[in-house]
Amino acid sequence: MNDDTLLSQSDREEGLSRAYVYAVASFVGYTISEENFDRDGVDLRIHAGGLGSPAIGLQLKATVNLRGPMQDGDYRYDVPIKNYEKLIGAYQVPRYLVVLALPSDESQWLSASTEELVLRRCAYWVSLEGEEESENQRTVAVNIQPNRQFDANALQHLIDLSRQSFQYSTDRGGNDARNEN
Repeated sequence: MNDDTLLSQSDREEGLSRAYVYAVASFVGYTISEENFDRDGVDLRIHAGGLGSPAIGLQLKATVNLRGPMQDGDYRYDVPIKNYEKLIGAYQVPRYLVVLALPSDESQWLSASTEELVLRRCAYWVSLEGEEESENQRTVAVNIQPNRQFDANALQHLIDLSRQSFQYSTDRGGNDARNEN
């Protein structure tokens, strides 16, 4: 990077993870609200229209060190314990961890031309709702399935799960499918 850079590598990773989610949500036609302070485990909320005005909360992370794929095919990411603890509970607005995997070579993260804007690699989503509490002091290794790419279809699916949860709570006649595989 240039000598006049104000942001650390971690700050730039966070900025790119936000840009990624904003791009996906904008493409689908949903709105985003940002939390003033990340004190409750949520960086962004995505809102949709229609029945129940469903929403989801996202904890955003980005890394050049996504481990894997492992023998089971999953990736591993070490979530800070404070974030993990705020993602394992059940909430009225479902929460998901979104991890943006970036190339290790920082010069490969982003490129732009008159034809395209490319943010390399992709983000993955995972629900930690219902996971066990951890006695770890710093981080918890979380499995990320490679088929859980955070894209337009996945976002619509997560919003639909939130909508189903709303319908269930209003008519008591369905299943809460937020942890659906």
